[in-house]
Amino acid sequence: MSVLHIKDAGPMMTVQDLGRAGLSRFGVSGAGPMDPPSLRMANRLVGNAESDAGLEFAQVGGTFVVDAPVRFAVTGAAVGMTVDGKPVHAWESHHLLPGQTLRIGAVVNAVWGYLAISGGIDTPPVLGARTTHLRTGLGGLDGRRLAAGDHLPLGASGHAPLLALRQPLSRPRGPFRIVPGPQADHFDASAWKIFLEEPFRIATHRDRMAQMLDGPVISAFAGHDIISDGTVAGSIQVPSSGRPIVLMAERQTTGGYPKIATVASVDLPRLAQAMTGSLVRFRAITRDEAEDLLLDQQRVLAAALSGLEEKGETKEIKETPTTSGRSNT
Repeated sequence: MSVLHIKDAGPMMTVQDLGRAGLSRFGVSGAGPMDPPSLRMANRLVGNAESDAGLEFAQVGGTFVVDAPVRFAVTGAAVGMTVDGKPVHAWESHHLLPGQTLRIGAVVNAVWGYLAISGGIDTPPVLGARTTHLRTGLGGLDGRRLAAGDHLPLGASGHAPLLALRQPLSRPRGPFRIVPGPQADHFDASAWKIFLEEPFRIATHRDRMAQMLDGPVISAFAGHDIISDGTVAGSIQVPSSGRPIVLMAERQTTGGYPKIATVASVDLPRLAQAMTGSLVRFRAITRDEAEDLLLDQQRVLAAALSGLEEKGETKEIKETPTTSGRSNT
């Protein structure tokens, strides 16, 4: 079995795949990456399935070595990184050989970065996925953040060319689109006017569970407590403080605060990547419009994934097979 050795780990580094589906009714959060398109792209760049597990990190990557030849790719944003001191680029794949050191520095103008390794991170699946849910200690490596000295098993992979994304993934600009939430009628016209016309700021209080927004107070005339009901990624809760809270990848599955709106799925990765202190505005759209926008984004991503270009001449490397299974069930 080949192994990825972590010599140094940046903040919030965890094992993530595309998450646990279909378990919310049992109180199990889906988790998964904060920026799913970036993880999918990283996996494809190294020849993995899009659903394979990689590493997610916040702000700064870390230092890594391997004991067998692999391909790797880093996505999410522009990232400063080197192999044995030689600069290499994000959004394309590279070889990493035993004895070489990969150093991943700071993410530029974003928050989350993704490291994919050929073969994928091969930690044992938990409830159908390898993804880490920190608050419940599920999945990944002992359900926790990664740290210096950790060793991660890698799955088997065959020979594949080095690939590059020649045209960076485009992200929408402008206001974040929202669909009125299940408790939209808890908020009167004046509250909605503030919510849609005033700017908010990404607060320092943020993690994989939620992002708090600073700005004008939003009051619910019908009260800020409800009988707990289900949440989805992007739900915007408004507690009695009047400060909106956007639920993210590790959200709880139910909540007792009224939800004024839901961030459209097409814009949620962009919100996750918005830097602390940046201003955000919201624009209301219909559910049908949100679904059409997501379908359009998926078509664009599928075209980008199918159009990855070979980097030119590559050398074949022998990769060590693993004896562990690759089942995600």
